[in-house]
Amino acid sequence: MAEQQGREPECPVCWNPFNNTFHTPKVLDCCHSFCVECLAHLSLVTPVRRRLLCPLCRQPTVLASGQPVTDLPTDTAMLTLLRLEPHHIILEGHELCLKDQPKSRYFLRQPRVYTLDLGPEPGSQTEAPQATDPTATPLPIPSHYALRECFHNPQFRIFAYLMAVILSVSLLLIFSIFWTKQFLWSMG
Repeated sequence: MAEQQGREPECPVCWNPFNNTFHTPKVLDCCHSFCVECLAHLSLVTPVRRRLLCPLCRQPTVLASGQPVTDLPTDTAMLTLLRLEPHHIILEGHELCLKDQPKSRYFLRQPRVYTLDLGPEPGSQTEAPQATDPTATPLPIPSHYALRECFHNPQFRIFAYLMAVILSVSLLLIFSIFWTKQFLWSMG
């Protein structure tokens, strides 16, 4: 449905190509797929937030109480076709959030959070809408327990112990050389 000859599969609402971030394909009960951004916009403007109407066939998809559209099933067949792995995206208020876990094993690397603002509450009279950047900006996650979490990491513990041993041996060598020179000079 969303794939045309020679083109990448795209969302039939916004025509953006599907990906594994904010244009992740989500499947409604009618088996039509739309990007999570379009469904999030749709859920924010729908009067009954527990019921989404398909933009193509108008069949309702009923969401459980408090269930955001990001919990709808991901079209894994579409992502497999695109050779992408799904990411976990959450809806917090009027923002879609993606937490990107770094694949490297550096002990102090912070994950990045990408957010996409979906705009003000429908019907609210705020200032004129501003143009939002379609590419999300990474924000560092503030962590008050970052140092404490590092000590719980077994790789960090091994690294810390190894550094302590290397530092101790280095200091021992430096002092032994210094004292040996002092001893030899005092004898001669």
